[in-house]
Amino acid sequence: MKTSYFARIKSRDDLNLVSISRTAPPGWNHKQFKKLAPDWEALKAFKSNGDEERFTNYFKKFILDELDAEKVLAELGEDAVLVCWEGADKFCHRRIVAEWLEEQLDIEVPELMRSE
Repeated sequence: MKTSYFARIKSRDDLNLVSISRTAPPGWNHKQFKKLAPDWEALKAFKSNGDEERFTNYFKKFILDELDAEKVLAELGEDAVLVCWEGADKFCHRRIVAEWLEEQLDIEVPELMRSE
C-alpha cells in the first residue's frame, strides 16, 4: 500500500488507485473509499484555523477509531494507492491514514514517487 495525490498520478490505470477524499476529480473511474475521508466540518475548521494537531486528534477519534485496519486493508488490497488532493509537501489526512495503517498492521505505507 502507498499514498499519493491526484495531480501526481493523473489517471494511471496500471495502479489500484483509491480516492480517500470527499470528492474526486471529474472523470475519476477508480475506487472511492469515503470511510477514510474527513467530514466537511472538520475540513472547514482546519482550513480556517490551520491547527494540524487538533485536526489529527479529531480525525483519529471520529474516523479511524471507528474502523478496523485489517478490514480496510482486505477491502482495498495490499497494492492500493490511497489518493487525495493535497501535494506531498502539504499536511494531509492521507499521511494520518498511512501512519494509522502502519501502526495497526506493522506495514510500511510510503508516498508513491513519480518514477514508480
